[in-house]
Amino acid sequence: MISIGGAIGTGLFLASGSAIHTAGPGGALLAYAIIGVMVYFLMTSLGELAAYMPEAGSFSTYATRFVDPALGFALGWNYWYNWAITVAAELVAGALIVKFWLPESSSLLWSAVFLAVMFGLNYLSVKGFGESEYWFALIKVVTIILFLSVGLLMIFGVFTGKAVGFSNFTLGDGPFHGGFFTMIGIFMVAGFSFQGTELLGVAAGESEDPGRNVPRAVKQVFWRILLFYILAIFVIGMLIPFTLEDLASGDVTKSPFTLIFERAGFAFAASAMNAVILTSVLSAGNSGMYASTRMLWNLAKEGKAPKFLAKVDGRGVPVNALIVTAAVGLVAFFGSLLGDGAVYIWLLNASGMSGFIVWLGIAVSHYRFRKAFALQGRSLSELPYRAKWFPFGPIFAFVLCAFVVLGQNYSAFLGDKIDWYGVMVSYIGLPLFIAVWLGYKFVKKTKVIPLHECDLTPTLKK
Repeated sequence: MISIGGAIGTGLFLASGSAIHTAGPGGALLAYAIIGVMVYFLMTSLGELAAYMPEAGSFSTYATRFVDPALGFALGWNYWYNWAITVAAELVAGALIVKFWLPESSSLLWSAVFLAVMFGLNYLSVKGFGESEYWFALIKVVTIILFLSVGLLMIFGVFTGKAVGFSNFTLGDGPFHGGFFTMIGIFMVAGFSFQGTELLGVAAGESEDPGRNVPRAVKQVFWRILLFYILAIFVIGMLIPFTLEDLASGDVTKSPFTLIFERAGFAFAASAMNAVILTSVLSAGNSGMYASTRMLWNLAKEGKAPKFLAKVDGRGVPVNALIVTAAVGLVAFFGSLLGDGAVYIWLLNASGMSGFIVWLGIAVSHYRFRKAFALQGRSLSELPYRAKWFPFGPIFAFVLCAFVVLGQNYSAFLGDKIDWYGVMVSYIGLPLFIAVWLGYKFVKKTKVIPLHECDLTPTLKK
C-alpha cells in the first residue's frame, strides 16, 4: 500500500488531464504505458535486491556495495535532498488546497499544522507512519475504483443516457495529438507521476518478513499501476474531448476526475476531489519525511553523514535525522514565502530530476549485483525473489531513464538560439549530482568495485 500510495497522487488526479490535452488520449496512453512497463522492471530489480538485502539505505547501500561507494554516497544524499524539498513543496500545496474551502485563512498556519502532523506521525513510531500511509493510500484507491466504475458506466450511456463511443478519441488530429515529440514530453510527466514506487525499497528495511512481503508487493505494483493509470487515462480520453482547455488548468475544480463526477450528477464533486487531493499531498509529505529520514540515518550509519544522525531512540526512530530533515523542509518552505520565491523554485527544479537519477542507480546496481552473483558462483535459488527477464529489465530501464533525463527539455536546444535559462532550470539537478559523486570519489579515492569483490552477504530477516 505504501508503494501504491507513493505512485498515486496529483500526477494522476491533476497532471493526467494536462498530459491528455497535450498529446491526445492515444499519446498519453502510450507514454504512460511505456513508463509503466519501465517502472515494473525497476520494481522487480529493486524487489530482488530488497528481498535478499533489506536495508533502510536501499539503493544507496546497493550502489555502495555493487558499483562504487562514491555513487552510493551521491545517490543517498540526492534522495534525501529530493524528499526534504518535496516535504516543503507539499506544505505549500496543502495550504493552497485548504484555501479552496477557506480562502481567507492563513497559509502559514495550515502549513505549520501539516508539518506538525507529518512530524508527529514519523516521530511516534514506524507503526504510526505505516498505519497512516495505509489509510491515506486506501482513500486514493477507493476514489480511483469509484471513478473507474462511474466512468465505464458513463461510456455505455449510464448517467448520461447516451453512449459516447470513440468520438472524443478521434477528435481532430487525435488520438495522437502533436506527434512523436509531443509524446516524448509526456514521458517526463508520466515519470514524475510514478515516482514514489521506490519507497518499497526503503520500507523493506523495517518491514516484517521482507523475503515474503517484498515480492508480493512488487507483483501487485505493476497490475495496479496498469489498472489505475492506464484505465483512468482511457476513461478520461473517452469521456472528455482532449481539446478542452480546462484539462490543462491544474485547478482542482477542472480536474478530469471532478469533471467526470460532475457530469455523472455527483453533487459536491469538486469538494470531494479537493479532499482526496489533500490526502494525497499529506501522504506524499508523510512518505517524503519517512524516506529522507531513513536515508539520512543510513548515510550516518555508514559514515557518510555526521555521527549524531545515526542515533535512534528506544522505539527505533532516528529522531535526530527526523529533526534535521523537518528543519530543512521548513527552511525551504520559508524560502517559498520570501521575495518572489525564486530560490525555492530553483531548489524544487534541482530536485525534479532526482527520482530519475535514483532509478538509473537502481538499474545499474541490480545489473552488477546479478553479474557478481553469477561470477562468485552463487546459485539463483538463494534469492527469495528473482527479477524476470534479466538482463533485459535493468538495461531497458537504464536506457529509457537516460533518454528521459537527457531529453526532458530538448526544445530548449531547438530554434535559432539555445534557451540557456530553460536548460539550466531543467538540467541543474544533473551537474549537482555529478559534482557530489565525483567530489566524494576524488576526496576518498574510491574505485569501481570489481565484480569478484562485491559483498554479497545477505541481510535477509527471518
